[in-house]
Order: sequence, then structure tokens, then C-alpha cells
Amino acid sequence: MRSSDQKNQEPFHACRLQENIYSVTILPQNARKLIYSNQMAIALITGITGQDGHHLTRLLLAKNYEVHGLVTNERDIRYESFVSKYPKIKLHSGNLSDYESLVSAINVVKPNEIYNLGALTFVGASFNEPEHTANVTGLGTLRLLEAVRTSAVKHEIRFYQASSSEMYGLVQEIPQNEATPFHPRSPYAVAKTFSHFTAQNYREAYGMHVSSGILFNHEGEYRGYEFVTRKITSNVARIKLGKQSRFSLGDLEPKRDWGYAGDYVEAMWSMLQQDVPSDYVIATGQSHSVQEFLEATLECAGLKGEISDFVDIDQKLIRPSEVPLLIGDSSKAKRAFGWSPTIDFNGLVELMVKNDLQIESKI
Repeated sequence: MRSSDQKNQEPFHACRLQENIYSVTILPQNARKLIYSNQMAIALITGITGQDGHHLTRLLLAKNYEVHGLVTNERDIRYESFVSKYPKIKLHSGNLSDYESLVSAINVVKPNEIYNLGALTFVGASFNEPEHTANVTGLGTLRLLEAVRTSAVKHEIRFYQASSSEMYGLVQEIPQNEATPFHPRSPYAVAKTFSHFTAQNYREAYGMHVSSGILFNHEGEYRGYEFVTRKITSNVARIKLGKQSRFSLGDLEPKRDWGYAGDYVEAMWSMLQQDVPSDYVIATGQSHSVQEFLEATLECAGLKGEISDFVDIDQKLIRPSEVPLLIGDSSKAKRAFGWSPTIDFNGLVELMVKNDLQIESKI
């Protein structure tokens, strides 16, 4: 099924798995200048072991940053994967639900930049854990900002808040930009909306350099398997390799503006290099349904047939309240610091399928 409500939508095509589809965003010179001329820049990242944490760590190391991460005491597979990939990164024990641990981390690290990526990020799970989601994803941002505000160096720290397109929810206009009203449709989105307005308040009330990126859906090789895009590409890879024959999905109709996470962390960094803090939508400007993502994945893997040949629809996977359509307008970011995506929808699908085929072929 093709989306019929957009112009300039690129056509689907069978992907070529052997090609190298990685590329690098070239930012304008004035946006690339580091603001810390007399020392190595120091960054503290919450949620560092997640998808965006991986990409951001790689980006900052390439820019000669000293990178620190905040991690809980839980040593899960994502932690082990991150440590094996970045063994020299300094990790500090802390939790967004523990104010004192945040104060301690800031005092020890003395960061120039803080990237608050930490949250309970799986939207579906937030319906089962609304209070926990509010405490970590919502109040966690407040605790971290308050820890910065009460530090001796609050005006020397630049703060990035990971806001979310899920805040738009039942969208009030198409496409969505920085002025579009929010109508959150999940406990996760409600918590993110609280965090977004909290960040704005600390910027305006205390003169802190706080910028929020309203990032639309961004995926890639580090995306968790619980997310629908990775669930699709990993299961299709297993089917392609003969390891299984079917898998289950929920609603195939919701449409999302999907981009590549590696592009989006470039935007995060660029926000903190601006003299004046602000909020920015980061998106591709194109929207595709879950069904279209699934169809593109099957085509990329060379699997022919109907969706029903591979996928069962499980009603238990459908959320109590869904967001039907998200599509972002990132023209403000392009004007401010020259950001635009380098990997399109088909390129994203190709990257993820290629990655999962490589992983599954080794298991």
C-alpha cells in the first residue's frame, strides 16, 4: 500500500545489499566551530548505551571529545555491547530517578555539554508502566536540570533535551513544526511533553543554555529489537536465512517520518554549538506506514509473496490509543545550522536489512 497524501515521495526499489550506503553530513563552518577553544570538550550522556548513545559517542569521539556516560547498576546486553565497542569511555553509576547521583556525576565529570538521552523509550510499554515512565522520562529531566542549575558551573554547561515527535500525538496540523500544538497519546508522550516544557522553563527562568530536539522516528543498526522497525528487519532476515517462517505484528496503518539515527545525532551536536539555545524539529519530511516499511523490507530481502505469507496480525500488540500520522518540517534546523538527512527511507531499510542479515548469519 502506497501513501497517497504526500508529494515528492520517492519510489520503492529493490535494495542492493552489497553497496555502501553510509555517508557523512557536512555542516556549515560556523556550525562546526567548537565553543571550547582552550580545552578538550567534555560531554556527559545519559542513556549512553541506547541507540542514540552509540551514534553520539562515535560522533563525539571523532570530534576529539572526552565522553562520559551515566549508567544504572543493571548490566544488560546493551551495556555489555557498548562496553565492548567503547572500552575506554568513562561510565558513572547514576539514575534519572536519583537526584543525588545526578549531582555527583556532574560534580565529578564537570561537563561542557550534557545530552539527556535517558528515558523509558518504548511507547507500548509505557501503557503498562505509566508511573515508572513518568518518574524516569518526565521527572528525570527535571532532576537533571535542577542538578545543573544548582551546580557552580550552570552557565558553562550546554544541555540537550531529547524531545519526541510522539508529543504531537493526534496531530493538529500537517506537517508538524516547532509551533505545532502537542496532543500526546501515550504515557511516554505525556512524560516527554512534561520534559520538553520543563527544559523550556529552565532556559527562560534561569538563562541556561538548554535546547530540545523534537526528533521524529529515527532508526538504525543499534535500534532495540522491541521497536517495530527492528522487529521487522530482524525477523525478515531470519526468514530469508531459513531460520523461521512467520512473525507477528500489530497495527500496520500508522505512518511515521523515519530517518537514520546517525544523521540525527549530528543535529543534536549542532544545536549545542549555537550561540542562542532553541528547540528544533528533526525529520525527513516524508512519512511511510508500518505496512510500507514491511513491504520495503521484504522486497529488500528478496522475499516474494503477500504480507500474509509471512506476518500474523496480533490484536494484543495494538496500543490503546495510537498516533495515526507523523511527518515533520525541519526547515528551521536547516536554516540555523544546515542540517538535512543524508539517508532516505529506502537507504534506511537497506542499511537495517543488511545489518540484520550479517548478524543472523553469524548466529
